Amino acid sequence: MKAVILAAGYGTRLQRDVENDTTGKFQHLIGIPKPMLPVGNGALISHWVNAFNTSGCVDTIFVVTNQLYHNIFEEWARPFPNVRVLSDGTQKNEERLGAVACLQLTVKHFRIEDHVIVIGGDTLFKEDFSLSRFTNEFFRRMEKCDDSNLVLSYQCKDEETLKYGILEVDEDLRVCYMKEKPNPSETNSRRACPCFYLFSKKSIPLLDEFLHEKKAKTIEEKDAPGNFLSWLIPRKPVYVHEVSGRFDVGNLPSYIECDTFFKERLSGVKSYWQ
Repeated sequence: MKAVILAAGYGTRLQRDVENDTTGKFQHLIGIPKPMLPVGNGALISHWVNAFNTSGCVDTIFVVTNQLYHNIFEEWARPFPNVRVLSDGTQKNEERLGAVACLQLTVKHFRIEDHVIVIGGDTLFKEDFSLSRFTNEFFRRMEKCDDSNLVLSYQCKDEETLKYGILEVDEDLRVCYMKEKPNPSETNSRRACPCFYLFSKKSIPLLDEFLHEKKAKTIEEKDAPGNFLSWLIPRKPVYVHEVSGRFDVGNLPSYIECDTFFKERLSGVKSYWQ
């Protein structure tokens, strides 16, 4: 099994917050890509690498970033022999390829023909998340149908449905439909879906078909990885694995919340997702 960490974003909201912060406490974060932000006892992305290496569930971790931050990620990756870094070749936000295209680029560049865990580089989860439980659930589903896929979900508040992709599932936790940022009245579900997916090796080739269909669309319509997931749901079995919540480091308040949680609740823990 392989892992792909999507780290090609430019973190424009967070950088703007840091530059406008009047306290001066966060000036050291200027120019740092979100996956490299210090969270608890290490960089955000290092928590994932430690978790994967401790659990042993993947053999190689691929990180796709942009050309602006490529050297930063290469330097960070030196102590990790199973981490490989790829640049998408872009220098600024307006040039970005989009998350799905970056995933496709990684699959093609490294010739990946395996199951792939896909992770948003600005995402961490709370302490109940377990990589081993998640991957065990995936293989249990695979025994029944070998092109099954597995994604995470957690219960969000009513007012938060407008911010996320919301999954509607059947009694077997198979996803029937994904609604993108619906009003609370448009669905009874409150199952938010963060960017943490386990795609089977039979589903990965469908990235080509998806991007071919969307080639004339705007970057917004093909950027978010949830767009591919929504497209995949009627074509392949997709199931959910439930967790209590996540941290989405998109701005300065969310970064502070995440860092505080890791320092206060998980101080000294090297990897808790085993």
